[in-house]
Amino acid sequence: MKIAKDSVVRFHYTVAEQGQDPIESSKDREPLAILIGHGNIIPGLENAMMDQEAGASFEVDVKAADAYGERREGLTQRVPKKHFGNAKLVPGQQVVLQTNFGPRAVTVEKVGMSVVDVDLNHPMAGKDLHFSVEIVDVREAQAEELEHGHVHGDGGHQH
Repeated sequence: MKIAKDSVVRFHYTVAEQGQDPIESSKDREPLAILIGHGNIIPGLENAMMDQEAGASFEVDVKAADAYGERREGLTQRVPKKHFGNAKLVPGQQVVLQTNFGPRAVTVEKVGMSVVDVDLNHPMAGKDLHFSVEIVDVREAQAEELEHGHVHGDGGHQH
């Protein structure tokens, strides 16, 4: 079966900033499971998967605009220190901050006595990425997965 919108795809990946060493890989754990066409992964990687089949391996370069977006200057916020718990914070550190819209990765810019200045850009914003991908399997999505917009079961969301 070829990958198309509403397919469930399980795959392994290794990602690096172009020209750099790998940042992350799924090779030592279960494959990632996604529902194609529902915003579950970055657009550039999802587009590269279209029409691939189980067993396929490929590499693709994804420009920042089709990955985590371009860096936006001035996208900072001052947050009360209490929202970070007892964590020891240092500039440049990446932390996950709980927001009204769910968890968000931020980068600490400055630590004050009672507030912390954070950069709200995704840590990979503005970076062109290189992926090595191995498609493990492809199947049709179940009605409930389509309704929920994500994969259930093996490698997916557990309700």
